[in-house]
Amino acid sequence: MATDVERKTDIGPPHYEQFLHPVMKANYGKWLYHDSIAPGVLSHTGPEGTIYTVRAASPRLASTNFIRNMTKIATDFCDGYLRFTSRNNVEFLTDKEENVDKIKAALAELKIPVGGTNNAISNVVHTQGWVHCHSAATDASGLVKVVMDELADYFTSENLPAKTRLAVACCLNMCGAVHASDIAILGVHRTPPVIDHSTLPNLCEIPTTVASCPNNAIKPTSIEGKTTVKVDEDKCMYCGNCFTVCPSMPLSDPLNDGVSIWVGGKISNARTEPMFTKLAVPYLPNNPPRWPEVTDAVKKIVDVYAANARPFERLGEWIDRISWARFFELTGFEFTKYHLDDFRWAGTTYKRSLQNRY
Repeated sequence: MATDVERKTDIGPPHYEQFLHPVMKANYGKWLYHDSIAPGVLSHTGPEGTIYTVRAASPRLASTNFIRNMTKIATDFCDGYLRFTSRNNVEFLTDKEENVDKIKAALAELKIPVGGTNNAISNVVHTQGWVHCHSAATDASGLVKVVMDELADYFTSENLPAKTRLAVACCLNMCGAVHASDIAILGVHRTPPVIDHSTLPNLCEIPTTVASCPNNAIKPTSIEGKTTVKVDEDKCMYCGNCFTVCPSMPLSDPLNDGVSIWVGGKISNARTEPMFTKLAVPYLPNNPPRWPEVTDAVKKIVDVYAANARPFERLGEWIDRISWARFFELTGFEFTKYHLDDFRWAGTTYKRSLQNRY
């Protein structure tokens, strides 16, 4: 076996260091300070110079033309350097301050907004939706488009009390950061899978199908002498795991699938411990292509939060301060039985401190 550390292979990704801007690489670990120049424009300074960042919006599921446009801007003004953030923003990196306005002008010509920094809404992290996912209850890409059409002013300005992170997941398997975002849109199934007993014995392995259910709701059974499965509907939580391993158990239901909205998640522990989202709206209908009910609800949450929270207060921190009762009062959302945490193991998720706030 070769022992040369410089050996080139096709195993694993290339080292990230070779993609760093020269100024970034020279200042690595030695940064002195950074400034916010304008919404979407940052500068970072170290002993080896200053690098400027221009953050632009991205659709995430990007077309070839979009990628070509982004790389052309990077080639023309950034010596070919750009990066995609974890929330799918495009960031152009340049060490020439005079190129910042040129980058912004080039993006404006393509009608791509600049923003998403500091106390603003960043790009929405989301899952595949109807474009790709086999268990989607709603369309992630379409929802992100219409929601950000409504919230674009909160992306291009920095007028919110604190940074606000949005996420969309097309089912409760949550491939997106739905549990840890300030506002999350989650597709929900509301009916159990429909079993095609005529094809299941030939398409699905019974032990694997039974084992796929996290709630033990699937049991083997026999119909007309053929081994198949049955579903205990009281235990089913509509996750779609069974359909993943067994194509004869489709879950999608155009009439009953819909959208729920969750609020209050964050990873930061700046003022409070990290927080998971909690249910705000249990169900809204799927009404593509504009999803008016969903966009209205999300816009309402952001507007109320912007008008009432204190500076630097994240959405979940604001709700904890004013109480959930006040949150429902301000937003006008109905409090229903679905907001009660009646999960079998709910006791492990309750905030069991004696210092309850009402």
